[in-house]
Amino acid sequence: MSAKIKIIPFGGVRENGKNMYAVDVNGSIYILDCGLKYPENELLGIDVVIPDWNYLRENKDRIVAVFLTHGHADAIGALPYFLSEFNVPVFGSEMTIALAKLNVADEPKVKNYDDFHVVDEKTEIDFGDVVVSFFSTTHSIPESMGIVLKTDEGQIVYTGDFKFDQTAKPGYQTDYARLGAIGQAGVLAVLSDSANAENPTMNASEQEIAESIEETFNYRNGRVVVACVASNILRIQQVFDAAVKTGRKVCLTGQDLEKIVNTAMNLGKLSFDDDLLVTPEQLDSLDPAETVILQTGKMGEPIKAIQRMANKQEKTLNLQEGDLVYITTTPSHAMDTTVAQTRDMVYRAGGEVKAISDEMNSSGHAYKRDLQLMLNLLKPKYLVPIQGEYRLLNAHANAAMELGMPADHVFILAKGDVLTYDKGTMGLGEGIDVSDTMIDGIGVGDIGNIVLRDRKVLADDGIFIAVVTIDRKKKQIVAEPKITSRGFVYVKANKDLMQESGQIISKAVQNNLDNKEFDWGHLKQDVREHLSHYLFEQTHRRPVILPVIMEVNQHHRRASSKDKANTGKEQAKDVKAPAKPKAKSKPKAKGSNAPKAKTAGNKAAATTKDGQATHKPRRNRKRRPHAAKPAETTDKQ
Repeated sequence: MSAKIKIIPFGGVRENGKNMYAVDVNGSIYILDCGLKYPENELLGIDVVIPDWNYLRENKDRIVAVFLTHGHADAIGALPYFLSEFNVPVFGSEMTIALAKLNVADEPKVKNYDDFHVVDEKTEIDFGDVVVSFFSTTHSIPESMGIVLKTDEGQIVYTGDFKFDQTAKPGYQTDYARLGAIGQAGVLAVLSDSANAENPTMNASEQEIAESIEETFNYRNGRVVVACVASNILRIQQVFDAAVKTGRKVCLTGQDLEKIVNTAMNLGKLSFDDDLLVTPEQLDSLDPAETVILQTGKMGEPIKAIQRMANKQEKTLNLQEGDLVYITTTPSHAMDTTVAQTRDMVYRAGGEVKAISDEMNSSGHAYKRDLQLMLNLLKPKYLVPIQGEYRLLNAHANAAMELGMPADHVFILAKGDVLTYDKGTMGLGEGIDVSDTMIDGIGVGDIGNIVLRDRKVLADDGIFIAVVTIDRKKKQIVAEPKITSRGFVYVKANKDLMQESGQIISKAVQNNLDNKEFDWGHLKQDVREHLSHYLFEQTHRRPVILPVIMEVNQHHRRASSKDKANTGKEQAKDVKAPAKPKAKSKPKAKGSNAPKAKTAGNKAAATTKDGQATHKPRRNRKRRPHAAKPAETTDKQ
């Protein structure tokens, strides 16, 4: 029986991170990884970005399970958000599942989720049409794995993050024999890591990297601040080992790092002596040449944390004169500008910067020759390059074609593309709508392109607020425009601009008041357009313009002239008014079953047995002064 197969990327293609892929076999959906990515510079105020799974919501009954390759954020980071909507089992290695549980425990909606399953390279899970198995790979975290989905049409292989390293230690080693066996059994398609595909240079072995870290610690006469991704267990172990050999103590920063270190230690994936670690308070009593600060930053993002240290914004640990910032992570090309800014900040703070990538290729991802070796071992009929920007996917495709793979057997996909295999043919089918889901604070998906555009404008050109009070009945402007500017121009230094802006606002408002077909929306839009045109003409900037129109309340009760005259006379006489008689006590109703007081409007009435109602006297209430009320003050942006 032939199987109909669909491969759908929800992230991880034409971008860095956010790996999530669905393989649909005869209507059953298998999810491969569920990761996030950190925002780039234009995503102002966004914490993280996760995949959009609207398609999966519509087909949630067909989802079989989630399979994880490793414990980095780009593979497991979106899991808490996913599991808050989808109650499906999750499979991964012991280390991966332990880190996934840490992630989920921080999300109140799913902190009690317990459908996790630990697998290893010997595990096979039979789902009927599909048998899922795993193979060990080399990455910067223990127990990373690739995933194999065996179907009637051949095997679908997902490599996850990988590289080849002949010096890798147990827990990090690739099973070459298993890869060869998978290839011999027949591979229909492989989804393969492309993050380092452009690099023609061989990766440095982890042994060489460990020696470089030790050398840096040994020859640096001062404090070393190591920038490292929190979930890079291998790098953390190398830092610990180098610190022991050079007589340094290590200070961990942040609860996230401490949780990961404790988890890895409890599983036997990380080893160190108890006296190696010190607290920030203990650093002051130690010689700087005997200390190392391991900085991973919030959510494992070390570069931004180094910036805060350089700017003296951290609560406990900041950069000091003579510190060496040692960047042991390899940031993506998208962060080149951020890294350059960070270097500048460190030098301004009196420190120095050294990056391990300046000396060697320290990536945890396969370079060109590694990718070609993987293809030779697996011998797939089709290749789907994943995990990387378009140029990286293209470089991977070219590397495959150098081995003789036909160009029409390589598919560079975008998010939402549907690659379909049916009746012996692989090709693109009708795609689905897939975008990004922004996480800002506790908000999930409530930030769209319009909000991001407004944030960008606010950051670039500021905001211009104009407040006007009108009397619509009299068709008059009651109070002249009051203008407030933030991040646009300094008001006191630009009085002429403010004065002319006020006149433009008044003219636009008056024209709308004189119009018989008065409309609030048109009024605000008219003010915004006239003001925007003038401000751009004068400053070549386009701030966010927020017109706030206040309307005088026309519905308050006015005192008559007679009332006013009488009030004036009473005040003039200045005679003490007679005391008001006390209200008579209301007779109590006899019997335990007497009905209770009922309230209607402003009057409270007690109904007696004979049906008569006795009214309480109304309290004298102070009349509040009438004020202008805001009308249509909220702007939809």
